[in-house]
Amino acid sequence: MTAPTIFALASGHGRAGVAVIRLSGPGAGEALQRLCGSVPPPRIATRATFTDPRTTETLDQGLALWFPAPRSFTGEDVAELHIHGGRAVIDGVLDTLAALPGLRTAEPGEFTRRAFEHGKMDLTQAEALADLVDAETSAQARQALRQMGGALKALYDGWRQRLVKALAHLETVIDFPDEDLPADVADRLWAEVKDLAAGIAAHLDDGGRGERIREGVMVAIIGPPNAGKSSLLNMLAGRDAAIVTATPGTTRDVIEVHMDLGGFAVTLADTAGLREAADDIEREGIRRSRARADTADVKIAVFDGAAPRDEATVALVDANTLVVINKGDLLATAPAGKGYVISAKTGAGVPAFLEALTARVRDKIGGQGAAPLTRARHRQALEECRDSLRRAAAAQLPELAAEDLRLAARALGRITGRVDVEEILDVVFRDFCIGK
Repeated sequence: MTAPTIFALASGHGRAGVAVIRLSGPGAGEALQRLCGSVPPPRIATRATFTDPRTTETLDQGLALWFPAPRSFTGEDVAELHIHGGRAVIDGVLDTLAALPGLRTAEPGEFTRRAFEHGKMDLTQAEALADLVDAETSAQARQALRQMGGALKALYDGWRQRLVKALAHLETVIDFPDEDLPADVADRLWAEVKDLAAGIAAHLDDGGRGERIREGVMVAIIGPPNAGKSSLLNMLAGRDAAIVTATPGTTRDVIEVHMDLGGFAVTLADTAGLREAADDIEREGIRRSRARADTADVKIAVFDGAAPRDEATVALVDANTLVVINKGDLLATAPAGKGYVISAKTGAGVPAFLEALTARVRDKIGGQGAAPLTRARHRQALEECRDSLRRAAAAQLPELAAEDLRLAARALGRITGRVDVEEILDVVFRDFCIGK
């Protein structure tokens, strides 16, 4: 069954100087012919007049590009129409395409899915493309570009190839016990399995670095009422995200602000002041504050420099906490002890604190190192693979060990979307030449 030809606006919605409409499928060339009168040379932007074949009315003047299969983004015939970005022009071209036989509007992600189905990218690269489109910070963009370039694909495919080879050798030991096989083949394959398990375990034990870059580092602001938590949030966010009043207990729920801090995505959470609650609503807000503090990657404990030390907040300070003494403009002298003296009102001391917070976030992300896993889907599959490898190493029967190795290979294959058990046979005959 021939796949339908799909089309969609590939550039952003809204008024713009240029808009791009993409087509992919066997009818892309014919559609281009009908709109432009001819198909331009491959991969050369060609000026064209786009007309409605039903009425011969001119729709726009722009550029047409033609990418014949398989040298295209999707691996199919692809056409791009670069037109003016006015709403009327875009709607006119889209309506014309919808009226052509064999064409339909693309579903969300369908171009990328076709690229995957035609072997232009694996699942990790497809996910990276989505991450790149959604990237809001330079760190997110760098990570997505690295993954699009095949960093995770190379890592997981390399592990899987080693695992397939080990499985093939074990299958050989099981199925051909009377053959003249190397005496140390079993020792070598189990050494390989243990090395793989150790490598995957180390990859998993990365502190969630890739997920933090992609989803953002969670930072919770905690402290007593009226210490200046909401004022600090507003100053860091650069807008009035939280209500600030002199009335204690104004903040009843967790207020989140997403921001770019030193190129890293950060979710900054203002929480209810820690005190004896006056009612059930405030009590629930304080419960949520403590829960957010427990799960935050970084905590900012804000103290009122003009008030006695708050013991409830002190109890939550740990190695993961930056201590801030607010209302520094009201202090005659800086207090003794560790902490950043600031004034959320005047901004005094905030640059030094912001530099320290950025450094703490950078430490949570970690160094560049090997390509980190970026999704819970990857982590789950890798945990299944690691557990299967450990079971295989402890199995009493080689047949049971082989089944666990197969499960491990299947788990790795699910990450990239490429699972082919037939390749095991290729390794068997290439490495051992059975039947010579």
